[in-house]
Amino acid sequence: MPEREGDRDESREERLDRNWGELLQELRITQTGLQLLSGFLLTLPFTQTFSSLDSWQEALYLALVFLAAVAVGVNLTPVILHRRVFGEHVKERVVQVGHLASQVVVVAVALLVTGIATLIFWVVMNGVAAVVVAVVLLAILGTLLYVLPARMTPKAFQES
Repeated sequence: MPEREGDRDESREERLDRNWGELLQELRITQTGLQLLSGFLLTLPFTQTFSSLDSWQEALYLALVFLAAVAVGVNLTPVILHRRVFGEHVKERVVQVGHLASQVVVVAVALLVTGIATLIFWVVMNGVAAVVVAVVLLAILGTLLYVLPARMTPKAFQES
């Protein structure tokens, strides 16, 4: 979330502009990842291996395609929101919604990466390997994307 008031020597408008610029940079990074993941998913039905998927694997695949589509939409939300309300003097709300959207996208990308790896391990190896990979990836990504940032807050350092 944007810094607290008074942490920098800048006006409210300057802080909002800086936060919006930083948010756009973060959205650009997630956009590239989403494009790569979505592209991979969209090519899978055109491979020979796809016809050998069982019904559970197909269901996982379709869930991942749906999740990728939702993630792309959420990733685009701050940009279209900014375009639609440009000049309405609601930048603070746009930054807040953009911040929330970026958090949702990060979770969606983590779930996509986990789901894609799970599907690949399931097809190449077996269901047990897929479950192990899913659990390990969720633990790693949960630590990197939730636990680590939570431990980086000033409050967390004071408690240590």
